[in-house]
Amino acid sequence: MREFLWDLDGTLLDTYPAMVQAFQQAVAELGGTITAEATYRLMRQQSVGYAEKTIAAQNGWDWQALRAGYQRWEPQLQQAPAAFTGAKAVLAKVVAVGGHNYLMTHRDESAQTYLVQAGLDHYFTDAVTADQPFPRKPDPAALNYLLDKHHVDRQQAVMVGDRNLDIEAGHNADIAGYLFDIDQLIEVTSSPEVQVTDLNDLLTLVG
Repeated sequence: MREFLWDLDGTLLDTYPAMVQAFQQAVAELGGTITAEATYRLMRQQSVGYAEKTIAAQNGWDWQALRAGYQRWEPQLQQAPAAFTGAKAVLAKVVAVGGHNYLMTHRDESAQTYLVQAGLDHYFTDAVTADQPFPRKPDPAALNYLLDKHHVDRQQAVMVGDRNLDIEAGHNADIAGYLFDIDQLIEVTSSPEVQVTDLNDLLTLVG
């Protein structure tokens, strides 16, 4: 594979610690409590949106109030998230063999700032963020946009992400999917072509 489409949160950058803390703060503001572990599991196994709706329903809250609190806290707490081990090496190898890296994230333009802070931005050819009007994964529209815009050979392309919906989005765009499940929390239902707990394990698949 030489054309890599990447998720950001939990795949390239370890943004979850601040995300979990922001969610806990939002829950506390509404008078509730939730452990960091329970929050992390909900986010990793499903999504932030799923966590918001689930916890709000359990407590009889308006889930949009919980979301508003989360969205207020998260940018304040998310300060220069670190890249996962192996992220830079894989991105660099993709470029070295003449391939390309693309970003496909539900995060807004702050994603670009975090890539710059992590020293990864120059490895990317293009990106789709939440600021563009595409439906959320697993809908393949954003991936199709990037693939078509850059005339990517789909036989050489792969979506890399940390959740089933990333793999499903890749498959819906007729490309492969590699699942990065660092702590093996995912109940895998998406049939990824490759599953790893360390991004360095992808190095042998670039070429």
